[in-house]
Amino acid sequence: MKVNGIHHVSALTANAQKNVDFYVKGLGMKLIKKSVNQDDPTMYHLFYGDEVATPGSDLTFFEIPMLARRVEGTNCISSVSLRVPGEDALGFWQKRLDELGVVQSRITQRAGRSILRFLDHEGQNIILAADEKGKDDGVPVKNSAIPEEYAIRGLGPVELSVPDAQPTADVLTDILGFKRIAEEKLEGTDQELIIFESGVGGAATEVHVAETKGLRRERPGKGSVHHVAFRVKDEEELQKWYEKISSHGFTNSGIVERYYFKALYFREPNGILFELSTDGPGFAVDEGIDELGQSLALPPYLENRRKEIEARLKPIQ
Repeated sequence: MKVNGIHHVSALTANAQKNVDFYVKGLGMKLIKKSVNQDDPTMYHLFYGDEVATPGSDLTFFEIPMLARRVEGTNCISSVSLRVPGEDALGFWQKRLDELGVVQSRITQRAGRSILRFLDHEGQNIILAADEKGKDDGVPVKNSAIPEEYAIRGLGPVELSVPDAQPTADVLTDILGFKRIAEEKLEGTDQELIIFESGVGGAATEVHVAETKGLRRERPGKGSVHHVAFRVKDEEELQKWYEKISSHGFTNSGIVERYYFKALYFREPNGILFELSTDGPGFAVDEGIDELGQSLALPPYLENRRKEIEARLKPIQ
């Protein structure tokens, strides 16, 4: 039994409006769901993805107002990648990021593909990965600020920073079914980067584990990544995953109803939160594709609290 790649990544923001401005107006992503944190519906949960909300395209954010900026360290998800069509697209994005006043690095190589690193408006580490092979292309967003031929297609490799890579590697390979495919040095260091892939392989399925010894633990804040979720087919398969993860002694959430998908949460030995999520029913279950993200979407079990919830949220333009 193997997971089928990355389902979504969830991060933290202190300001929902500025977050929408950056990811929709700046990066041309589509706000595919404007909802709330189901564990605390006083705060927004924003989902960005491709034109049709394909599983594996979703970068999400929990809004926590007044959140302090993160302090970099280890035992964390240290960067998130977004896939673009190829190296020509990276040239476009260098100019685009300059226009936005975004701090960026030069184009370099990682895991056999060209990448461009930058920091978002709250200091989150983002990588644009040129996905030349395009095993999972995604559907470019229409009517955005970014030409379709350069548009973000979905999530790429997720980087984990840990002081000891072996326990994390064991969970990835022995439990989740990832395959260890390569090793290289982190740019400018003698520290090791181990590359794993799952499912059909390719950029949309990779996890990169950076062994970063001697660093203190990350102090979470705005710009931090909360968790990474991996794709499973359906609830029947998720039940099998629950049994497998429990049999290995991991404390876990059990299967959680999220309406748009069902989920299972657990922490791997270095403390990073992993989630397994079903591909369906998907984000179009309560909104048409053309209406995604236009109004506040609530799962049925929160609908009776709509007036209370809307009264606590600051409207997003």
